[in-house]
Amino acid sequence: MATISGQPELVVNGNREPPATDEIFRLLIIGAGARGNAYAQAVTKITLACIYAVVEPIQRKRAAFGKKHIWTDAEPVEGQSFDCWPDFLSYELWRRDQKRRGESVGPGIDGVFICTLDGMHAETITGLKGLNLHTMSEKPLATTLRDCLNIYRTLQPPQEASPKALFSIGHVLHYSPHNRLLRKLVLEDGVIGEILSVEHTEPVGWWHFSHSYVRATKIYEEKFLTSGNAGWPIHIIDSEIEELIGTKGITWATRRLRERLAEDYSDTTPREEVERRPWFGRCVYESDNDVCDDQIVTMTWDDDPLPADQYLPMKDRLRGRGAKTAIFHMIAQTEKQCERRGRVYGTKGEIEYDSKMVRVFDFATSRAEVHHPHQPGGGHGGGDDGLTRHFVNAMAAVEKGMSVEDAQAIHIGCTLDDIIRSHAMVFAAEEARRKKTIIDWAGWWQENLESPK
Repeated sequence: MATISGQPELVVNGNREPPATDEIFRLLIIGAGARGNAYAQAVTKITLACIYAVVEPIQRKRAAFGKKHIWTDAEPVEGQSFDCWPDFLSYELWRRDQKRRGESVGPGIDGVFICTLDGMHAETITGLKGLNLHTMSEKPLATTLRDCLNIYRTLQPPQEASPKALFSIGHVLHYSPHNRLLRKLVLEDGVIGEILSVEHTEPVGWWHFSHSYVRATKIYEEKFLTSGNAGWPIHIIDSEIEELIGTKGITWATRRLRERLAEDYSDTTPREEVERRPWFGRCVYESDNDVCDDQIVTMTWDDDPLPADQYLPMKDRLRGRGAKTAIFHMIAQTEKQCERRGRVYGTKGEIEYDSKMVRVFDFATSRAEVHHPHQPGGGHGGGDDGLTRHFVNAMAAVEKGMSVEDAQAIHIGCTLDDIIRSHAMVFAAEEARRKKTIIDWAGWWQENLESPK
């Protein structure tokens, strides 16, 4: 965190007037795409932090992002605009060296949001590790188990040392009001007693699933642009289309959209070029994606051994240690789009939920209570704002003297170990699907931890 007094060139959230406080956090966004813009908007809207710099290889996207979130109609000052993360790294190492020498230099960065393409997360995270910046990486952490474990080993502090920086992952739904209420009811309030079984369904949506991998001109133009909606997902294709509607009208915007959607690759296109970028207009039926579109994952837990502490009451020794089953169903071909639903079965009751309500049925009274969590709007049911708020709050807690471990647990709500294991669980499920076998977690984890695939 840096004092902005005496820094007249500092642009705070697109405004050259500093906020009421004398101190703010300066944040870097790496990747000025949809997620980078979403987090930048959340930072600006709900925190006292500011977006101070951007890394983006596409010049027009970098300029548009900077104009919207950083320097508005002015020009970026030194240290605010970079083509790639190695350029930022070189600059920041130089800046720190100059500062140590007593030279006058611009302000530094306190935290970073990594919003690059999925396959670039690992190299970016490990490459910037030496700066000890508080880091939030968009999901997934990496696209291979090997990269996940490499990140884990790189970020681990030396033995018996404490971490110097926070690390968060873009699991935004952890922070939505709906899911925070659900977690409170189940784990903190214990309204249904001990958990016995969970079933959760993720209905992706028939067109949304196609959009996630390949795109269709008809969907984008007819479903969104002609109705005047140039936000998500239109801005994912070209962030300037929204501005074109306002300055030149729908005809120009449609022309730009069609130009972008006409871009395609052929059998002669180098593979690295194909994998470097998304191809928004390629027909879903002609694509080479083989992502599973209907998957059921079953996870079971055996009884855990009782803790050795004989002085705890038996009910406390037994809590949370009974056998459990969880079933996760992801299905693409659905009318509902991301309106998740499920049930949690317990010893004292049952919970039913969707994306708007949570219903608790009590076995003892045969009565049901329905909760309607706050619907704040915004990305992922308020999860984008929630994650951003918790990340900045964790940074503030560390600045005020709280240990990184405590701030990680209290404000972010998960550890680096939790993040790695949650990703590893997905790779284990995929291996079970491909090999048509059952994975024993303990043995699988130990084997891969020692020799990652």
